[in-house]
Amino acid sequence: MPGTPFGVVHLAVPPVTSGLAVGSLVAGIAAILVALLVGCLGAAANSVGGAWAAGAFALLGVLVGAGAVVAGLLGLRQIRRPPAPPAVHFAGRGLALAGISCGAAGVVLNLLGLAVGLLVTYA
Repeated sequence: MPGTPFGVVHLAVPPVTSGLAVGSLVAGIAAILVALLVGCLGAAANSVGGAWAAGAFALLGVLVGAGAVVAGLLGLRQIRRPPAPPAVHFAGRGLALAGISCGAAGVVLNLLGLAVGLLVTYA
């Protein structure tokens, strides 16, 4: 405090990578990998059972991709929030953005793989 013999010290706390951002990226990559499986099952689906398998994995991929997008958005909000002086500051904006984009791409690719499987089976 100025003008007194006492002082307040706030030690600098190094930034910590956001766990939500890392989880978003991991889930986004998993959604893309599941989309590759859905695409392979969809292209090879010559029976109704193959289309059902592609559909089941597509549902899993869409849920994981949507979770990646939500976790990435929450991670961005956590990173943007200004902390109080003794609190921890979060980093990892790039990880969160990559998780959001990978999750969205995983959702789109899963839906495309499912559409290919349905076209191959029923066309």
